[in-house]
Amino acid sequence: MITKMKKLIFLAYHKDYQNFLDSLRELGVVHVVEKQQGMLDDSKLQEDIRLLNRLTAAAKLLENMKLGKVVPNKEGGTAERGMQVLDQMDELQNEKSKLTQQLQSYGKDQLAMQAWGDFTPDNITRLKSAGYVINFYSCPDSAYQAKWESVYNAMKISTISSKVYFITLTHPDQTIDIDAELVKLPAYSLTQLGGLYADTEKAIANNQASLEKLAAEDVPSVKAAINKLQSEIEFSKVVLSTEQAAGEKLMILEGWIPAKNTIAVESFLNESQVYYEVSDPTPEDNVPIEFNNRKFFSWFEPICKLYMLPRYNELDLTPYLAPFFMVFFGLCLGDSGYGLFLFTGATLWRIFDKKLGMQMKGILSLVQILAVSTFFCGLLTGTFFGANIYHLPWPFIQKMKAAIFLDNNEMFQLSLILGVIQILFGMVLKAVNQTIQFGFKYALATIGWIILLVSSGFAALLPHIMAMDSIVYYVLLGISVVFIFGFNSPGKNIFLNIGLGFWDAYNMVTGLLGDILSYVRLFALGLSGGILAGVFNSLAIGMKPDNIIAGPIVMVLIFVIGHSINIFMNVLGAMVHPMRLTFVEFFKNAGYAGGGKEYKPFKK
Repeated sequence: MITKMKKLIFLAYHKDYQNFLDSLRELGVVHVVEKQQGMLDDSKLQEDIRLLNRLTAAAKLLENMKLGKVVPNKEGGTAERGMQVLDQMDELQNEKSKLTQQLQSYGKDQLAMQAWGDFTPDNITRLKSAGYVINFYSCPDSAYQAKWESVYNAMKISTISSKVYFITLTHPDQTIDIDAELVKLPAYSLTQLGGLYADTEKAIANNQASLEKLAAEDVPSVKAAINKLQSEIEFSKVVLSTEQAAGEKLMILEGWIPAKNTIAVESFLNESQVYYEVSDPTPEDNVPIEFNNRKFFSWFEPICKLYMLPRYNELDLTPYLAPFFMVFFGLCLGDSGYGLFLFTGATLWRIFDKKLGMQMKGILSLVQILAVSTFFCGLLTGTFFGANIYHLPWPFIQKMKAAIFLDNNEMFQLSLILGVIQILFGMVLKAVNQTIQFGFKYALATIGWIILLVSSGFAALLPHIMAMDSIVYYVLLGISVVFIFGFNSPGKNIFLNIGLGFWDAYNMVTGLLGDILSYVRLFALGLSGGILAGVFNSLAIGMKPDNIIAGPIVMVLIFVIGHSINIFMNVLGAMVHPMRLTFVEFFKNAGYAGGGKEYKPFKK
């Protein structure tokens, strides 16, 4: 359900405004309405946002760094130290970038010098002092001319991949005319380059060690700096959202609070000596949304948030999608063994992880309830890690098979029946929503469709209860036609209503069949997952060697790896496809508009 909200307008004197905002943030329940004026042009705010992005990237880099056996510090830390760490990381990363470029350069120079061998560049200088000029050339082996040896004292140094590397030794006044590429050599010998390369590698390793030390010790400090800067950014946004009046002497701020906190907030405002007004939201207000669902339903709130939050005057569909999503997930995964595995894993995680936050506890609770659904849905077909438990001759198993077993045809029908039920339920919610938002007459067209679909279903499937040629059916048909064509758009011209009714009928006829057939995926995914699990079982048995030791090992490896792949793929499908059915078929037929913004109180 959606928490009831109250609208607040504050009026404070400009000299007391800073202290008032500090106190308001300490209170931590007021959602301030942000106004965009001035935010994009405020240089301090933009600079803080850029700094926050740098800090966030730094924290992510440090957290993802592999530390080996070092246990990272997860407690303590200050924001001041976090800013120092950011500067140190910038220096280390700049240094690492330069060192990496140097290492690449030395590596290229080493490759270039290998063709000439290891010599000291000082020898070249001594030759020049003695009145000789030495040049280095390279050319294809076929282009090398032997006459160069007598004319220019050319000497071959090496031949690599049909390429000749040679030098010439001439006097300074001698002109050289050689069809070859003049090579410029590095300033260091091969031995010197090797030493420089090793020193640079060591410097990079030291640089990495410094980063790892920061990752082990100072991640809490970086996070503290992030929290402090986020608080400052939120404070700046609130200041920039403030309107000024009476010659900038009075500061006007608008916000929202949960209705349950009204008394506490009014008490605080009375002590602060600030003028304020508390009022109920109007239909035009964009009220922030806070969910207020109880245990079981609250676990499904993240799924609804993945789509979008409802508007304030809409129904929260979370409690209504929860049972359907649970069943749909179980049918898509459809293996009791997989359900038992997921439940055991989530339970052990909750038992042994003593530092679980509330959000993670909620996610694990959701996994547990979905695993339970998978276990019981798997019993409908008797699938347990790809094997059929109903092949066991045990009396209890055979009684259970007689009571709940469904074959493929029955599972197919069950999927379609669930689709019809959810779509009709969504239409009922749409009628309730329209009644709440606009009034009962606006829901009459939807009620007409519900009457038409339900009565036609009864007449087609249960003619002994209500036949299509019965008076009751004709009466219901007449009522539904009046509602659909007469109240499609209450308040408008009757002919316009009729025209819109035909358009609505066209969309309903063309869309309803496709919506229902979409639920076949519940049957198809469960069937495909069970078949693939059976294939892995067959592979595990068929590919094991006839060896008393190696046979069981190979069989277990194939079984574990195969089912791990299958569990991953099918869990992913069992999450995505029920979401698709929920967000498209169910939400569409429930008239879900969405577009609400999340309630985020102004607090540290």
